[in-house]
Amino acid sequence: MPASRLQGIFTPNLVPYSTNGDINEGELRRYVDWLIERGVHGLYPNGSTGEFTRFTPEERRRIGAIVADQVRGRVPILAGAAEANVRETLAACEYYAGLGVRAVAIVAPFYYKLSPGSVYAYFREIGRNTPIDVTLYNIPLFASPIDVPTVQRLSEECERIIAIKDSSGDIPHMIRMIKAVRPNRPEFSFLTGWDAALMPMLLVGCDGGTNASSGVVPELTRKLYELTLAGQLDAARDLQYDLVTLFDTMLYQAEFPDGFRAAVTLRGFPMGQGRQPLSDKQIDDLSTLRNTLQCLLAAHGFADQPVQGCVPPDVWSRPTAGGAGIQPADVSRIVQSVVAEMKSRGML
Repeated sequence: MPASRLQGIFTPNLVPYSTNGDINEGELRRYVDWLIERGVHGLYPNGSTGEFTRFTPEERRRIGAIVADQVRGRVPILAGAAEANVRETLAACEYYAGLGVRAVAIVAPFYYKLSPGSVYAYFREIGRNTPIDVTLYNIPLFASPIDVPTVQRLSEECERIIAIKDSSGDIPHMIRMIKAVRPNRPEFSFLTGWDAALMPMLLVGCDGGTNASSGVVPELTRKLYELTLAGQLDAARDLQYDLVTLFDTMLYQAEFPDGFRAAVTLRGFPMGQGRQPLSDKQIDDLSTLRNTLQCLLAAHGFADQPVQGCVPPDVWSRPTAGGAGIQPADVSRIVQSVVAEMKSRGML
């Protein structure tokens, strides 16, 4: 009997650190239970949000083993198995197969910029030799892109390649992939890794997502998924707008994934200090960001408001003393003028 397809929200879980910078196993186990209790459909250890490049291969396997042991089959696991070369990646595939995880996710070759032909050959070698199902991971920001013809060829030639996680946020690209692959591989899964487009991606045919926000607000991502699939589009749209605000704040106002780590701390899980050193200014900025995140989480009842209170969310459109008010279009024009000035000075 074929294994079930990958569907729903898979959380690319963060990893808590102890005071000496090691993996905090106790907090990781507690965090896993919390995510499952709040309705995530699956877990995704050793993804980008989990900072897989900042751990040794042995630590990555240890993280996978802790998660698999704590999950105990309650939800499927999609484990990141990307290493720096085919041989080590296949060794990781064998290890995760031994843990009984549902599938592995493998990012396209990184560091070297490879042609589509080389990307195809890389995944074909893995697809023909892996003992476990494979999800392609397209994240062109950090690795060689996986184009539509490559996805189509691999889906038709490698039975073990069963899905793709796409983190480009490119909706037309997703549509082209689905159109190219589904006729011959109807069971092939499409997952989006871009939280800001979760609802539209589901509407064009995605099966779910691997969304960093689900590690912070699993309740909201689960609800957005369910509302969209149920056709309750007005309610889903409102939730997607809220999720974009939170996602953008966590992603763009700190080094990735520090904004997400700060938000998870506010949900009750001390994340510890990450392995990437921060400047004094970055530390100060994170402190300010925590207040902003606390207000965003408080708006949904996930945290108490900070002592100094929060600015009401509709403050930007309220009338000023002169009656004009600050409108979103005004904010947009101001931002565009500042960016243009920075570019003219060579600052961007």
